[in-house]
Amino acid sequence: MNIDARELPAASADGHAWTLAARVPEQPRAHLLWLPALGVAARHYLPFAEALAARGVAVYLHEWRGNGGSNLRPDRRHDWGYRELLTEDLPASHALVRAQAAGSASFIGGHSLGGQLAACYLGLHPQAFERLWLVASGTPYWKTFAPPRGWLLPWFYQFAIWLARRRGTFPGRRLGFGGEEARGLIGDWATVGLSGHYAAVGLDADLDAAMAGAAPAIRGVLFNRDWLAPPASLAGLLVKFPRARKHVLRLDARALGTHADHFAWMKQPDGVATALCGTDDAD
Repeated sequence: MNIDARELPAASADGHAWTLAARVPEQPRAHLLWLPALGVAARHYLPFAEALAARGVAVYLHEWRGNGGSNLRPDRRHDWGYRELLTEDLPASHALVRAQAAGSASFIGGHSLGGQLAACYLGLHPQAFERLWLVASGTPYWKTFAPPRGWLLPWFYQFAIWLARRRGTFPGRRLGFGGEEARGLIGDWATVGLSGHYAAVGLDADLDAAMAGAAPAIRGVLFNRDWLAPPASLAGLLVKFPRARKHVLRLDARALGTHADHFAWMKQPDGVATALCGTDDAD
């Protein structure tokens, strides 16, 4: 199968610019807007995009502001949170995908934080996507994590908010969690982790209510040795879609051909691509 590699320039109204990388088969049966994990550049998902394209799904890799080819980096003068991602950047990438992929089924999905924001964006645009694909994703709400980690998470979330505000950014690279992140983004993420409710500073929309009104087919993929996205965390995100059809798969190292953790699958994505492209999309 011939797969076309495309690089599509994208820009939001507030001056953010990035490149939407795509892998497109000759006759795609569907197109997928894919959202990366926190601090992960879009280029790291190219093997995954190629694996899905070989299965007939055109993949468009969104780039978070502050990462990879984005023209912005967070600092004391440049800050953003979920509002900018959901109302500025994702609509621009989504518009490019629609222009490129008219006539085929429309999916959205993501890895880790990308899956959470894909769920929020679908809630805001419930008619735009037929399916939601989630890989190693789930709510960060501390009560969905088993002790002792779950007990420590409220402390970590409060510390992350304080540190990001004090420094102007969150030093994720030094701490081994995410990248150099905008303080507003960390604030929104940590607030969800403390409360269990999705919200964004400056965004009036009720994200939980928006997700509750959507009815996509949802396929979730979890990994046996991934403490960052345990089954209860994904369940806590899926419960926000009471009208959705849901199917969850949990893969081990044998199914993946690599470690069954949060990131190893990205270099050997065939097992995940196969799981996502399965035909059973309902419980």
